[in-house]
Amino acid sequence: MNTITLNTGIKIPLVGSGTNTFGKENHDFKGAINNDTTELESALRVGYSLLDTAVAYRNESVIGLAVKRSGLDRSQVFLTSKIPGSPEYTETDQKVEETIHASLKALDTDYIDLYLIHHPWDNLEDIVRVWKVLENYVDKGILKAIGVSNFKVEHLAYLLEHSRIKPAINQIESHPSLWQDELIKYCQKNNVVVQAWSPIKKVSEEAKAQLEKIGAQYNKTWAQVVLGYQVQRNVVVIPKSTDPIRQKQNLELFDFTLSEADKAIIKTL
Repeated sequence: MNTITLNTGIKIPLVGSGTNTFGKENHDFKGAINNDTTELESALRVGYSLLDTAVAYRNESVIGLAVKRSGLDRSQVFLTSKIPGSPEYTETDQKVEETIHASLKALDTDYIDLYLIHHPWDNLEDIVRVWKVLENYVDKGILKAIGVSNFKVEHLAYLLEHSRIKPAINQIESHPSLWQDELIKYCQKNNVVVQAWSPIKKVSEEAKAQLEKIGAQYNKTWAQVVLGYQVQRNVVVIPKSTDPIRQKQNLELFDFTLSEADKAIIKTL
């Protein structure tokens, strides 16, 4: 698996798996947890080494169970989770600490590779307060890297200015309907790796037709073209699929290079 190096020196796989409906009845985000690890174990078997979850997904324990059932050593799987940006979890330093420890327990691990603030909120000073608690857990070696999710430039700029440990990642929505070029440019300029969630969602039929035409030149699917475009501009992608064939296809991104002409077309979609 190809990787990119975070500003902490830690390497993160360029492709991972989203998990927000895994381990739930009917693969419904709001469905009851059923501890079904079939799709997760399949992903790990075909070569995924990055699993992305969150407290809000309610399935951290399912991810931990899948890693255990896979037989892989903990060090072989890069685990990401996220603390919600809401008072229930962040109102006091103690609540932040309790949330971190609940994540550790649910994931059945003594460290987390990457822990993110899931969403920003209006009080930037309060975000920094929460961030300082996360920094302390980096110092302890419990959180190996910390970052943010869904932060816009104004949120990230304030945190960069007021943090001791700079955010390693900004996980954002990015796909052909919302590339977020300016935000990505800002992040990368400030040595913050961008990670794209829902990277192959919201693709119009017209865009798919253009992507399929481009993909035919490289013997790739339209989805592989989209994912390839992202990783070729150093954006980490976390597509989600329950199908073993598509899971494998989503990893097959490193044996082709898009031409500048093709990338120019993709950028305009």
